Amino acid sequence: MNLRAEINSALKQAMKDKAADRLSTLRLISAAIKDREIALRGEAEETELKEADVLAILGKMVKQRQESARTYEEGGRLDLAERERSEIEVIEEFLPRKLDDKEVAAAIDKAMAEVGASSIRDMGKVMGALKSRYTGQMDFGAVGPRVKDRLAQQG
Repeated sequence: MNLRAEINSALKQAMKDKAADRLSTLRLISAAIKDREIALRGEAEETELKEADVLAILGKMVKQRQESARTYEEGGRLDLAERERSEIEVIEEFLPRKLDDKEVAAAIDKAMAEVGASSIRDMGKVMGALKSRYTGQMDFGAVGPRVKDRLAQQG
């Protein structure tokens, strides 16, 4: 079953279970996906989102909620921070398992070998290879500096 079908199935199940908070989050996911599809209609011939696009949307949603939870905690609004965290849990159900540090290092090495990276100028190629294969499995904001360090050691 593809990711869109899983999300729709979970949405229907949440309606049946009358799980209001879960249903609300699933509706937000569905709306974000539909918004992206609508935006694509004007840009390209292909209006169907790919699995990687959906994963990118979900990853972005998680990141937004993490930032909001941090902001709420700093402001002393623990109730709102907890709500953001519960939304993160629902969204993460549809994301693949995060890679650990060793797996990320191996993925970086593999991507560097595939694109023949030899200097810092090849960073874009390496990041592109990683994003195409590991969307949703690693935090590219944290991976970028690691790739840069590895390329600097080589060059």
